[in-house]
Amino acid sequence: MTLTELKYIVMLADEKHFGRAADRCHVSQPTLSVAVKKLEEELGTAIFERSKSSVYITPLGEQIITQAKRVLDQASVIKELANSGKNQLKGPLKVGAIFTIAPYLFPFMIPSLNKMAPGMPLIIEEDLTENLRPKLRNGELDAIIVALPFRETDVVTQPIYEEEFVVLMPKNHPWTKLENIKTDQLSTDNLLLLGKGHCFSEQVLEACPLVTESAFNDGRTIVNGSSLETIRYMVASGLGVTVLPKSAVTNINHDLLEVRPFTAPAPKRTVALAWRVSFPRPKAIEAVSQSIRDACKHLNL
Repeated sequence: MTLTELKYIVMLADEKHFGRAADRCHVSQPTLSVAVKKLEEELGTAIFERSKSSVYITPLGEQIITQAKRVLDQASVIKELANSGKNQLKGPLKVGAIFTIAPYLFPFMIPSLNKMAPGMPLIIEEDLTENLRPKLRNGELDAIIVALPFRETDVVTQPIYEEEFVVLMPKNHPWTKLENIKTDQLSTDNLLLLGKGHCFSEQVLEACPLVTESAFNDGRTIVNGSSLETIRYMVASGLGVTVLPKSAVTNINHDLLEVRPFTAPAPKRTVALAWRVSFPRPKAIEAVSQSIRDACKHLNL
């Protein structure tokens, strides 16, 4: 039994004439007649009664025709689902990003993505790398934006851009007289950093190996904040200085804050897009990757 044979009997039931049914199916009358007879033999029952001038549906044939229509309808639904799946830029995409990337990247990334894929809305989640990792692995997220290093089995990691770190200080800070800041200077003032679990703080301390608890003196220390935005306000209040990714200082209040680069070579991080090897929408990933690159232009990265 095939879908074609079911189509033939449904069409014959509608037309009640072999010639007209064959025309509608775009086959010869003998072809249709043989196929219908073959199906009846397979089922072991007559679906139609035939006379010289007309075709009648048997009582059992009525039930078979009804079921055949349902099967053909379901087959049509399957084809529609398959066709919609071919448009990889249609349907929601679940993207996660770490806290030190999302607030600064998404405002520029999303408009670009909307232009490329207007039928692909983003479901966004912000979290720590250690929490995004299992969500990517088990399919709760389709892709994540993280800072390298990031390694996970059966996951593709594509570096997108590099971002230098900069120093944020109060408007009246003595360092505002300097053009750039040396990494070892950070231990001469209170240093505000994100708390435990944030990879950015770890990267700052790795990039600035002279900045350790023991290096601070005169009561200076490392102060932890819950978010980069909170830390910016703490710096503005005069509590100390902080290190931020360059993307996080595009909209600072210059009446309260000043930014200085590090002395070359400046510490930096590499931001990457990661997704499962088996993810079936590579064009969606390409669109996200390109929208991130477009956002970098606005962020001067």
